[in-house]
Amino acid sequence: MNAEPIIRDVSDKVDAIELAWIPMSDGRRLAARLWMPKDALRNPVPAVLEYIPYRRRDGSRARDEEMHPWVAAQGYVCARVDIAGSGDSDGLLRDEYLKQEQDDALEIIAWLAAQPWCSGSVGMMGISWGGFNGLQVAARRPPALKAVIALCATVDRYHDDVHFMGGCLLADNMDWGGAFFTYAGLPGDPQMVGPGWKTQWLERLEVLQPFPPLWLEHQRRDEFWKHGSVCEDYAAIQTPVLGVSGWADGYTAAVFRLAEHLSVPCKGIVGPWGHLYPQRGVPDPAIGFLQEAVRWWDRWLKGKQNGVEKDPTLRLYMQDSVPPQSHYDFRPGQWIGIDRWPAAEIERHMLALNPHGLEEKPVTGVALSVRSPETTGLAGGEWCAYGLGKVAPEMPLDQRIDDAGSLTFDSAVLTEPLATVGAAFVTLEIESDKPQALVAVRLSDVAPDGAATRVSYGLLNLAQRESHESPTALVPGKRYRVTVPLTEAAHQFAAGRRIRISVSSCYWPMVWPSPEAATLTVHSGESRLALPVLPAGKIRGYPGFGPVEKATAMKRTVSDPGREQRQVIFDADSNETVVRNSRDDGLARIDEIGTVIHYGKVKEFAIARNDPLTARATVSTEVHYKRDDWDARLETRIQMTADKTHFIFHSTVDAYDGGVRFFSRGFDQKISRDHR
Repeated sequence: MNAEPIIRDVSDKVDAIELAWIPMSDGRRLAARLWMPKDALRNPVPAVLEYIPYRRRDGSRARDEEMHPWVAAQGYVCARVDIAGSGDSDGLLRDEYLKQEQDDALEIIAWLAAQPWCSGSVGMMGISWGGFNGLQVAARRPPALKAVIALCATVDRYHDDVHFMGGCLLADNMDWGGAFFTYAGLPGDPQMVGPGWKTQWLERLEVLQPFPPLWLEHQRRDEFWKHGSVCEDYAAIQTPVLGVSGWADGYTAAVFRLAEHLSVPCKGIVGPWGHLYPQRGVPDPAIGFLQEAVRWWDRWLKGKQNGVEKDPTLRLYMQDSVPPQSHYDFRPGQWIGIDRWPAAEIERHMLALNPHGLEEKPVTGVALSVRSPETTGLAGGEWCAYGLGKVAPEMPLDQRIDDAGSLTFDSAVLTEPLATVGAAFVTLEIESDKPQALVAVRLSDVAPDGAATRVSYGLLNLAQRESHESPTALVPGKRYRVTVPLTEAAHQFAAGRRIRISVSSCYWPMVWPSPEAATLTVHSGESRLALPVLPAGKIRGYPGFGPVEKATAMKRTVSDPGREQRQVIFDADSNETVVRNSRDDGLARIDEIGTVIHYGKVKEFAIARNDPLTARATVSTEVHYKRDDWDARLETRIQMTADKTHFIFHSTVDAYDGGVRFFSRGFDQKISRDHR
């Protein structure tokens, strides 16, 4: 386990500015919170920008207080800016990653660079949305932007984001879409924006729309998704990039893609964590990430020759074999260094999917069929683990639960440890009895007692087997050769374990099911696993990172600690299974500003065991702000169902001022299913 974090009180070194207005050329103003060294006007320093829509005043404040003042104390001005239409910034938030967002970023960077306390050099750092737009803005090449740290980000908005994976529709399209439906409709703080706050709020509500139907207007990898996908032109990025993620995160792939394709200095770090800054990383070991960030900024924003170029291209936490658990406080393993990516020392071990398991010599001529129950996938955990709490665990469960509805192929017992690093690929010689089908493939670590821990997995909408831009229906009974890339991993199988590949036709609730239950037939021998293996003699240890350091935490008064619950409910009468995740953050007062905040969210995914058209997803969210001078509440709800030809949405939004509802709107929408 990690030692207790080192908490540093930097209040004697740093000034905090609650609100700084950044003017835009069209007359709008964007709201910023700044932290700067007390002598910055006498000794200008570089600026570090974090640019996200999650309300710097009260939304991300607790995290910001631990991070930005600490960095500022090392000789930087940190700026936390609300994207237009979010928090206290002017404008409207109509969707993710629009060109206007990038255009505004160019003006923000120019404004920061021109301030008397700034040396003229600017960096961008952010997690998730802030990691996305850091890369997107770097591709726009603003002159003052000298380096980027992108955490839990993507280079491909279609394939590696919450919407689709391998062309399959992810449940997170609804999960995140329901949350964003709320975020985009929240009010500014009257103490920041003034007496016109409610007029501004109403303007936001008038343009608010449910986002999942909007995104499903684009079910192929079209121009909508190519915009903001920096993989379209890696060469556009000419600033050094540090990419960071975790094995439990949904965005691990970007670290490897950036390391492979960028021609500028690029380094990557992947730990055992979920969707979190690494100094807050769960599972442990968390790391002293803020020190690593400052090393990056010192080199590229201040020109210090501190040797970051000599760091391994990838620093990866190689995880050991462990029992499957829904939550880990700590993942055993070791840090390793990879000098370049792709790595020449990694070997591809080929194993055939044979009738009796994974074997080196293929056995052809045997057809193996599976029609998975629609509930196959219940042990999959979350596509992206966010909170990783003990009460509401998010990690995959024992894979035997899903293996019961899958084809499984086991290796012989390993006589010595085997390390896999990178992405495995599974090539399937496959046919379907329906024109539309999906396939899910899992790589697991099987213990002597049979318990199976998922290592990585991959998905493929078989209509997109040749192209994510131009899908074509399957011909029932026709054989196809398809390749399913699995998610990256760094994992060491212990001696005495087995390697397992599992193949299923469903992966619910992570993936929306095909319109008809399909039987898939996999042909043995011609179907193969390509496993990336790092030989034992070529594993190079990395000494690891410094201890976790943070600035003093935000003070708050908790009157209700809240509760979180994850349930799987089976109704024997209807044969329906419901996965219900309930989050209630309770009530907490931010002492410095006096605002009491409540956030609550319930998401439900339901399906009957043998009928894909019974699938139902519902996301309900509530946010409430209360102070002596302010009482604002927003409630949203989105429900999605489908028939054979359409996705069907029913959505509502209700806004309350002082307990009185003053805005209400409903939406009924149908979107044609496009080869899914």
